[in-house]
Amino acid sequence: MEQVFAQVTELLKISKATKQRDLRVRTYNVVPLNASTGAIEFCQPSVPLNDFLIGAHERYYPKDLKWHSARRAIADVVDHSQETRIMVFQDVMNKFHPVMRHFFYERFLDPDEWFARRLAYTRSTAAISILGHVLGLGDRHCQNILIDTRTGEVIHIDLGVAFEAGRILNVPETVPFRLTRDIVDGFGIAGTEGVFRRCCEFTLEALRAHKDAIMTLLNVLRYDPLYSWSLSPLRAKRMQDEQDREIAGTGTSSVGPSTAARSVRGTRSSTGAVGLGVEPEKNEEDEADEAVRALRGVEKKLATSLSVTATVNELIQQASDVRQLALLFAGKCHKSSIETQTNVI
Repeated sequence: MEQVFAQVTELLKISKATKQRDLRVRTYNVVPLNASTGAIEFCQPSVPLNDFLIGAHERYYPKDLKWHSARRAIADVVDHSQETRIMVFQDVMNKFHPVMRHFFYERFLDPDEWFARRLAYTRSTAAISILGHVLGLGDRHCQNILIDTRTGEVIHIDLGVAFEAGRILNVPETVPFRLTRDIVDGFGIAGTEGVFRRCCEFTLEALRAHKDAIMTLLNVLRYDPLYSWSLSPLRAKRMQDEQDREIAGTGTSSVGPSTAARSVRGTRSSTGAVGLGVEPEKNEEDEADEAVRALRGVEKKLATSLSVTATVNELIQQASDVRQLALLFAGKCHKSSIETQTNVI
């Protein structure tokens, strides 16, 4: 997937509009050692969005609803009707203000630098949002999105849930990309209008223009014996259960500013190596069918049946729709844990 990201970045350099705005997708190095183990690059200097946001909410809005109380309120109604869950979610939002803009206020005191870093954040978020939508990238919680503390660019890690595999999780992911209020708060006063929307349009237009190159690149994965195109129900359940256990056990991020990219199929060791925990072998015909389905999905998203402007508008509406965000995974309620997938930040 990192190779796909790198090649797409090269394609974005060809289009005049995306090149002028330096639209790109940040990558990191991955070195496979054998069929089930590899080494990954630490993304320095960076910090997970979650690590900043949790503390910032406490600092700037001490009278707001506490994050664990907000998450507990959402988790308590997970078995209730959709209307009740939406109502509770809206009530929580009214008591929980976004704070992402303060990341740039705190770190970049010079006005010119502040503007440049916020612009880089907005542009990089737009580029990865559209590419993530095209590739069906899921598991985009705030611990899997890092932000470079020097440039302001976002770096997405943990890329094991792709090609719409997130839709078959115990709690399905129904949004095309992460666009919660805190993410939008970092864009500035214009929000999703202006820079973000235009960069989304330019990125999608460039991807459509290079549809054949992208499909050729993805077709190579069909012949990779190590790539699994499907996500088994057992693995899907284990993913979200392990997130809860890990977070409940640590109470905070275990890596901090030097967070390493990691595979969702693996477990991270103190050495930086990743054990992929290889799944049992699947029927080759089933895998082939899954590959065809996944690639058809990508091809459909790159089709020109709907204009770029209309497509981007629809995606932004879906990603920020309260009715969708209220139904996303909020984790089990551990009083002392930090839930990385809380959908209010």
